[in-house]
Amino acid sequence: MSQVTQTSRTEIRRGRKFDQVIEGARKVFLRDGFEGASVDDIAREAGVSKATLYSYFPDKRLLFMAIASGECERQANEAVEFIYAGEKPVDEVLRYAAKVLIDYLTSDFGRQTYRLCVAESDRFPALGEQFYASGPLLVRQRLTEYLRRAAAKGEVVIEDYDLAADQFAELCKVDILAGLMCGVMGTLTPERRKRIIDGAVEMFLARYGAKR
Repeated sequence: MSQVTQTSRTEIRRGRKFDQVIEGARKVFLRDGFEGASVDDIAREAGVSKATLYSYFPDKRLLFMAIASGECERQANEAVEFIYAGEKPVDEVLRYAAKVLIDYLTSDFGRQTYRLCVAESDRFPALGEQFYASGPLLVRQRLTEYLRRAAAKGEVVIEDYDLAADQFAELCKVDILAGLMCGVMGTLTPERRKRIIDGAVEMFLARYGAKR
């Protein structure tokens, strides 16, 4: 599956060296971030000319979001592999999901992705749509899939799965999202991370956990 969502397909041209460009850009963006990555560095890492790179991605923002979408999807797929690898208690699965979400939000790459989308979504609506599809919407879909399975096993009692998935994601962002929006997010200590995860899981299960 392509690392680029349907949203930007009309603005991005595929070709023989497309995957080569994607892989080179991924290495540079993960290493240097959006601001630090130059088109020259990306073209050099990808082994293509700048003209070739621009023929596929006419704007560096589009290329960055293609990589960000791929990273979101990769992490979501890794989480799915963990969740479905054997039978795990619902609280263990939720703790893992919370950790994956918080790790991405607080990573340098995650912060830059979020800030870029917030800053540029008015001028470049496709960026906002792509971020939503590969971030919040993907998280909801993966959580909803799991919660339906957990409900079928009698571990949780839920009527509105989309709402429950959104609520859990928001519980994991408490004390983090505002810091990201304002650019004042400091280091998340292990103690603070544990406090957020414990609180999210306990509150969610207090509302939706099956009463035995």
